[in-house]
Amino acid sequence: MPGDKSISHRAVILNSLAKGKAAIDNYAPGKDCLATITCLRALGVTVHATRVQDSPSALISGTGETGLQEARNVLNARNSATTLRLLCGLLTSQPFLSVITGDASLRKRPMDRVIAPLQLMGADISGRGGDCLAPVVIKGGKLRGVDLTLPVPSAQIKSAVILAGLFASTNTMIRQPVATRDHTERLLTSMGAQLEARGNTISLAPLCSPLTPVSLRIPGDISSAAYFLVAGAIHRDARIVIRDCGINPTRTGIIDTLLDMGARLEFHNERMEAGEPLADIVVESSELRGVEISGDMIPRLIDEIPVLAVAGCVATGKTIIRNAEELTVKESNRIATVARELSRMGARIEPLPDGMIIYGGTALSGTEVDSHLDHRLAMSLAVASLVARGETIIKDAHVAQISYPAFWQDMGITAGFSDS
Repeated sequence: MPGDKSISHRAVILNSLAKGKAAIDNYAPGKDCLATITCLRALGVTVHATRVQDSPSALISGTGETGLQEARNVLNARNSATTLRLLCGLLTSQPFLSVITGDASLRKRPMDRVIAPLQLMGADISGRGGDCLAPVVIKGGKLRGVDLTLPVPSAQIKSAVILAGLFASTNTMIRQPVATRDHTERLLTSMGAQLEARGNTISLAPLCSPLTPVSLRIPGDISSAAYFLVAGAIHRDARIVIRDCGINPTRTGIIDTLLDMGARLEFHNERMEAGEPLADIVVESSELRGVEISGDMIPRLIDEIPVLAVAGCVATGKTIIRNAEELTVKESNRIATVARELSRMGARIEPLPDGMIIYGGTALSGTEVDSHLDHRLAMSLAVASLVARGETIIKDAHVAQISYPAFWQDMGITAGFSDS
């Protein structure tokens, strides 16, 4: 799999703040993580892109906590909410002006959820639409620690507050209603930050010495692996081995759910690298049954719900997804778009305000469907096409490049792209 996107963002940002050089192998190759590198370069960080054993890598020369420079132009996060939100947290403490924007899709996504907590820390940060949308304007300055309960379970908000807290005058406490992916905490701890995570509570002291650079090989992305996990489980004659894949417990909701559905799936060669667990994952053709997905499970698989919906279409019985309102503010409204496009293929899906009900066991048929410029929807529709009768045409399928440029090649699907 390509390198984990979430870890790649954080590895390059945090090593930019360290004093010294770090090599990041298997860096995620998609446009989102390239946006983070481009923004950091504009802020004075030296990042050399290389290839190691035919996988993308990055050599970071960290500037230390006081070495960032004011960008000469507006920073462009493109389609990457992670880039925009994490850099908001970082730049609120820097002694200069920053403006961050993104593409048309990103400019529609909610930014008040990160702006408001940073304002509580004393940040001078504002956004369009009453501090709700990008572009975001930041006048960096002094910050104070905060005792914050996250308004929604979001690793992006948590990480933004942690990045700001590194440079605050007092300690920061973050309380999560539900545990979210913890890559920031794991990496910062290995770099020497005074951070402690107990249950759903994180305490952080301001930096008193420079972060230590950490070189690492990024594990394979479990969110990218999800398409092969579902494909292997729903195809009538499949056995797929996914090597060196991250299995961080805050990210393995897709695996736990597929096991609950009856998937023939197991781990081999489990190990730890750079503080992150990884393994080889084997999945085989399976007889799936419908399940209910809700509550604390949702943050552990929020990005994988579109492809899990495909599994639900093939499974016997009903699959019910609840408490997933966050899907409405992703690259598309994934409740509406997943239900609409899979229904075009013959699925029976009832959209709900916070999820959907999928009535499984209906045969899928190939037809023309629309990605809505949402990379995860495009790849999920591709998985559905593997078991659909006839040809499927996916509009704007090229959008998969945002997170997984080699997806079509790796999946072995014939793809001819046009501008329409």
